[in-house]
Amino acid sequence: MNIPLSPWSLMSETYFKVLPAVRSNLNHWKIQAQQIPNPELRQQALASLTDKQFHCEGGAIYGLLAKRQWREAIRFIVAYQTISDYLDNLCDRSTSLDPEDFRALHEAMIAALTPDAEIKNYYRLRDDQEDGGYLQNLVRTCQDVLRQLPNHSNLVPVLHELANYYCDLQVHKHVTVEERVPRLKLWFDLYQKQLPELYWYEFSACAGSTLGIFCLVAYAFHQDLSETFTNQVKNSYFPWVQGLHILLDYLIDQEEDRIHGDLNFCFYYNSSDEMLDRFKHFIQNAKQSVAHLPNPQFHQLINQALLGVYLSNKKVRGQREVQRMAKQLIEIGGKPASFFFRSRLLLSH
Repeated sequence: MNIPLSPWSLMSETYFKVLPAVRSNLNHWKIQAQQIPNPELRQQALASLTDKQFHCEGGAIYGLLAKRQWREAIRFIVAYQTISDYLDNLCDRSTSLDPEDFRALHEAMIAALTPDAEIKNYYRLRDDQEDGGYLQNLVRTCQDVLRQLPNHSNLVPVLHELANYYCDLQVHKHVTVEERVPRLKLWFDLYQKQLPELYWYEFSACAGSTLGIFCLVAYAFHQDLSETFTNQVKNSYFPWVQGLHILLDYLIDQEEDRIHGDLNFCFYYNSSDEMLDRFKHFIQNAKQSVAHLPNPQFHQLINQALLGVYLSNKKVRGQREVQRMAKQLIEIGGKPASFFFRSRLLLSH
């Protein structure tokens, strides 16, 4: 199977291959989630599968990099993203504000990337316990797919690095409101010297994406996974592509987060002009950072699709300043971004 290199071919492969495979996998997990004995865990599992389905749909496009094994790559991506979304719900809408509980839950995300890891009780520090094996089955599915990869031992350290950023973020951003920003700033201080010039809230955004993990796993089905190559992919996606991904997510959620009093990394820019300049900076660096990967056109299309998909979201229409930014960002993204933007608007009507 050829990897799509034009907007039309990417959209065609997405609609005729990726989305049906994602929905089939999600249906499997919905059936399991419906059987969770604990009502709170069942509610959060089903809510994450329904409300965050588009996370799996978007991430699964990376399955196309696995070529003939695209179905197995998508099986991993859907299971891993489902763990992420489910745990996010458990932390976000939880009665617990205990960072140790959040860390115990997120051990599942590290175990899922470690084929020989022991399966644990990830709920051990919370009252709600009985999920009928749901979370452990998600972890096992990811492990089963990774075992098929010829060089998975070379892959694991880089996957762990990206996953640890994600898990740390989830712990720090879900504690009591007054602790969140101080914890995130201290965490950023640990890494600042080894990063390009970023603000603490931009680093947090970069940590919050799973795209680098999906890209690496999909490539691992057929690519020689030398240490040089895995680091090249990691450094292409973290920080710039992952940061662009999550900052776009926060950009369109500003009004919603303001109403609910939720943490939003876009709130920390000094002005909308500064925010626009930083978004441009992320777009330019995301473009440069993937230029030396195999299939660079595919990765450029992903960057442009991120702009088109997020900025065509109906949430944008009620936010005048975001609309103004969206227009300029789509222009910077060029014709492919404009194509994805218009296509999404047509499909949403």
